[in-house]
Amino acid sequence: MNTPRIEPYISFGGRCEEALDFYKKAIGAKVEMAMRFGESPEPMPEGALPPGFETKIMHSSFLVGNSRVMASDGCGPGVPITGISLSIAVADEPAADKAFNALADGGQVTMPLAKTFWSPKFGMVTDKFGLNWMVSVAVDYPS
Repeated sequence: MNTPRIEPYISFGGRCEEALDFYKKAIGAKVEMAMRFGESPEPMPEGALPPGFETKIMHSSFLVGNSRVMASDGCGPGVPITGISLSIAVADEPAADKAFNALADGGQVTMPLAKTFWSPKFGMVTDKFGLNWMVSVAVDYPS
């Protein structure tokens, strides 16, 4: 790899597997890999995990289009995800409607999809895992 890239890493506090299944259905995510704590080649230090976490996701990665997102269950209960949003740009308005509505299922719309000066459709939603999303129709900007 010659060029640095940013790849978000999200901790779902025990709900990672549920989140992976949700994103597969909602936005067509493709899970590249998932390793459970119990599958680690090196055991976790004594007391590092709550009881039952051996079956939880230690590390995973998934693709949305060409973008990689990494995720895990963390090592205990989750904390609210604040101060960051994932932005997903889709090809057209029907795709924006589909992605937005799927991400909003069980979540909360913070800005309904609408025309803006930068996109024919843009909206914001917090999904049922507390992750903030901005959904927009991709626009090619002049260079």
